[in-house]
Amino acid sequence: MAEGRPGRWFGFGFCGFGQAPGSGRGPAALRTPEPLRTGGDLRRVSASWSYTACVTRGGGLALSGAVSGAAHGCRDAWASEELLVVLRARPGLAPELQAWAPRSALRGEPLWAQSLAPAADGEAGALPLLPGARAYVSPRPPFRCALAPELRARQLHLGAEHALLLGADGQVFSWGGGRHGQLGHGTLEAEPQPRRLEALHGLTMVEAAAGGWHSVCLSETGDVYIWGWNESGQLALPTRRLAEKTAPGEGGGDGADAKGGASTEDGAPATFIAVQPFPALLDLPLGSEAIKASCGSRHTAVVTRAGELYTWGWGKYGQLGHDDGASLDQPRRVKYFVDNQLHVRAVTCGPWNTYVYTVEKRKS
Repeated sequence: MAEGRPGRWFGFGFCGFGQAPGSGRGPAALRTPEPLRTGGDLRRVSASWSYTACVTRGGGLALSGAVSGAAHGCRDAWASEELLVVLRARPGLAPELQAWAPRSALRGEPLWAQSLAPAADGEAGALPLLPGARAYVSPRPPFRCALAPELRARQLHLGAEHALLLGADGQVFSWGGGRHGQLGHGTLEAEPQPRRLEALHGLTMVEAAAGGWHSVCLSETGDVYIWGWNESGQLALPTRRLAEKTAPGEGGGDGADAKGGASTEDGAPATFIAVQPFPALLDLPLGSEAIKASCGSRHTAVVTRAGELYTWGWGKYGQLGHDDGASLDQPRRVKYFVDNQLHVRAVTCGPWNTYVYTVEKRKS
């Protein structure tokens, strides 16, 4: 979600189904879908692999990409390949949660619908977390999953095989598949129920995000903790795949060295990391403090307190925003927003693309 003075959304990355504008190599302003032109600014963008759901501040919803469709009176929407979940506002009635097959294009009847009790103040999270923070939506049956009463969720995010929950007290819980270390418990074992990350106990987290098979969270002091699969450098840790593909003299700039970070400070070869099962502390370039984070299937993006965007990981479709298709295992600042005097407020990653909300920097 993006609040505050009006701004603009930008998209970059996979464009095969038309989710993001432009060539896909660099950021381009996101055009409001035609059905929503009279509904005000875009408020929420949720991208799956083959389509994107856009919600306006006026409650309009439009789908673009491999499917198209539109609806009105929507408070939120969450896109996945298996399920499109829509939170509908109903004047005089409790809000209704609807689950649709994406290919239905919002026509006919939803797969299921359920009335929800009005959310208490301060407890309405973004989908897939339901208002009231006592349940979440899964793209697979039973669809609606209850949370234990003691888990007061602030955020909840779903990866390809795991779930990550940020509690109201700043503690982080994870569960689901763990074969790539994405749960952060130090093993590759699955966890059937939410389990607190003991490695982060005593630290207060304010943001969390789940990628395909990796996870990230941000502390109240702006530190970045990251763990899971590092196949494409999405953990910003040295990966053999990039070191073998990148020739000396290529890459570099704003935090990435010539070999994608595959060496230590004294020039010795770095230890390549395929899986990081414990949270690792990541230092952003220039001592930047992170305030927002999002993960794609195999890439990661964070917004700093200064309003800059850093990205790293898999970049084949331009989802890193650096005007190329290179992958990186070091954070790199996206220069487009700096060069155009744009302050980044929010970021949301689809599997193979990235969407960013910006406002113009105030002139001193």
